[in-house]
Amino acid sequence: MTDPEPTLRHSPLDSVHRALGAKMVPFGGWEMPLSYAGGTIVEHTTCREDAVVFDVSHLGTVRVEGDGARDLLQSTLTNDLDKISPGRAQYTHLLDDVDGSVLDDIIVWWLSETVFDVMPNASNTVRVRKAIGGTDVTASRAILAVQGPNARERLAVVSPEAAAVGRFRVTGFSWNGAECVAAGTGYTGEDGVECRVPAEVAPAFWETLMATGVAPAGLGARDTLRLEAALPLHGHELGPGITPLEAGLEWVVSWGKAEGFRGKEALERQKKAGVSRRLGGLATEGRQPPRAGASVLQDGRQVGEVTSGNFSPVLGHGIALAFLPPGIAPGAGAEIDLRGKPVHATVVSLPFVEKKG
Repeated sequence: MTDPEPTLRHSPLDSVHRALGAKMVPFGGWEMPLSYAGGTIVEHTTCREDAVVFDVSHLGTVRVEGDGARDLLQSTLTNDLDKISPGRAQYTHLLDDVDGSVLDDIIVWWLSETVFDVMPNASNTVRVRKAIGGTDVTASRAILAVQGPNARERLAVVSPEAAAVGRFRVTGFSWNGAECVAAGTGYTGEDGVECRVPAEVAPAFWETLMATGVAPAGLGARDTLRLEAALPLHGHELGPGITPLEAGLEWVVSWGKAEGFRGKEALERQKKAGVSRRLGGLATEGRQPPRAGASVLQDGRQVGEVTSGNFSPVLGHGIALAFLPPGIAPGAGAEIDLRGKPVHATVVSLPFVEKKG
């Protein structure tokens, strides 16, 4: 007898996505929209040129509050809360004590002096709660990410307060009597705002956004956009066995804070010894997309491995993130083994696509 399939969770916007004809797929324990009628490339291009909205309710929200909340997070996570203050957001990591690898990469919303919303990746909420405690309030809200060069202009029609939030700042706003939160964060390489709204008003908020001309976008475009921007995805560029130093994210590590952080000793050992691989970028010719797990070769010898790859709608050719030897510089040639067929690649600087303006 086989084990039953795990029950997938659903966003408060699930019925909205289905009414729009979204292709729904499992992701991190949730069933979420991959794309809508226009397809991933159209959604990607619209985000780069205008404005889209993603449902990212699958991300976790762990509320940590009380007099000891700040000290707990400060002594557990890698970044330094002293760099920010209430009303700000911060990107940070939770590391493994043994090898310093990234158990999760997290955004912290510092809502008020003693109240923090910690935002894990979907499948890592339980893991993060084991490390920091707190209350899982994921089911009580939806999170809508409005992204693109015209995102703030269109969002301002719905809520001027939400649209005015600064980059990596957090602010409360009221919408139709519901208390909401806006953060100047996102995962596309474009400007934008993430809006946390109570689950019961999420469908109406979504429809109001759509009425301003914001287009829906799914996980497919979210992945190609973040790849062009060279933003890491947990389970690919981050995860068990992958440290911030290898991922090129040492800026997330505050070595000197008095409280330290979980996994610091292991990470210090790696820093002293030096990394044997480092995340880099590869560009291929033609439309064939590189894929995660493909070998990177030089002179017929494997020197690295692709972690994420796809076709870039903006650049018109394949791109990939890969772990490579630290000494390989932009301009160097390589090959990617795609199912036994070597495809020429060039090492390039990151990000692949710079934000306009």
